Amino acid sequence: MNNSVLITGGAGFIGINAAKFFLNKKFKVIIIDNFSRKGTIQNIKDLQSKKYLSKYLKIIKVDLRNSKKINEIIKNIKPKLILHLAGQVAVTTSIINPINDFEINIKGTVNLLEACRNHSKESLIIYSSTNKVYGKIDNYKKTNKLRYYVNKNNITSENSNLDFYSPYGCSKGAADQYVRDYSRIYGLKTVVLRQSCIYGRNQFGVEDQGWVAWFIIAFMLKKKITIYGNGKQVRDLLFVDDLCNLFLRIYKKRKKCSGEIFNIGGGLRNTLSLLELVKLLKTKFKLDTKINFGKERDGDQKIFVSDNSKIKKFVNWEPTTSFNNGIKEIIYWTEENLDKIKKL
Repeated sequence: MNNSVLITGGAGFIGINAAKFFLNKKFKVIIIDNFSRKGTIQNIKDLQSKKYLSKYLKIIKVDLRNSKKINEIIKNIKPKLILHLAGQVAVTTSIINPINDFEINIKGTVNLLEACRNHSKESLIIYSSTNKVYGKIDNYKKTNKLRYYVNKNNITSENSNLDFYSPYGCSKGAADQYVRDYSRIYGLKTVVLRQSCIYGRNQFGVEDQGWVAWFIIAFMLKKKITIYGNGKQVRDLLFVDDLCNLFLRIYKKRKKCSGEIFNIGGGLRNTLSLLELVKLLKTKFKLDTKINFGKERDGDQKIFVSDNSKIKKFVNWEPTTSFNNGIKEIIYWTEENLDKIKKL
């Protein structure tokens, strides 16, 4: 296949957005997913409704833990690009069931790497890692009523110490290192993206994962929200369209980027705390719901803001969507799909 992209977890939030993006770029897109997550069936139906894209699309139901089938798929397709987005995605879930978290995030990743090592060493593999590999991150000095204080001195670069600090952090961090070392030891073309908070259309957020989407959904459906900790936790938000553009830039610069690890997020200009999002939804968008506060959760970071300087140097990329515009987009999408969301 020429200009083919295989997307693991392709029916999920980032995956379905990436599939649309690359289909519009005339790539042949192969989605593999086990369809275990809520919203994946709806995402696929949404994608298939765009008939002009369907001739470039193939969907395969498979679990990454099935090494035999993964080997067969990679051997037959030999995709130019692989976006490895599949995984167990919540810290809380990993604490409840660490074995399942281990098998999905580590075994699934190694199965994919082995399939490429055996059958498709020319594929570029972009792995979706996480800011959680850096641990709790409490390097703040001041707070105000709504947030912990963040400036250029306490953003996180790739040189920061790793401190996985949760089963999820361990499994994603271990997979992160496997992806890197399959480049160093076996010569695979791999790139690791340690992503901050990604948000956007087709995100069926829940309390444990996808907090921006979850807050918006809960506000619209008048569902009670529990904020764990004081709500001053700060994240940098990256709109999914900006991430998809980055995937393509890395693909075009694959020789330069191969073997590298990059921190990816919205950066200082797109930081938001939980309390600030609540205030924004109430004041700007006139939404409201009941909010409770609970005990801070294990593994939660007080702050995380990505230092994007390395990726900018390599591919001249930086976010273009402000969190104000991005949140407006996801609110419109949620309004249009509220009936589907209610059924999940």
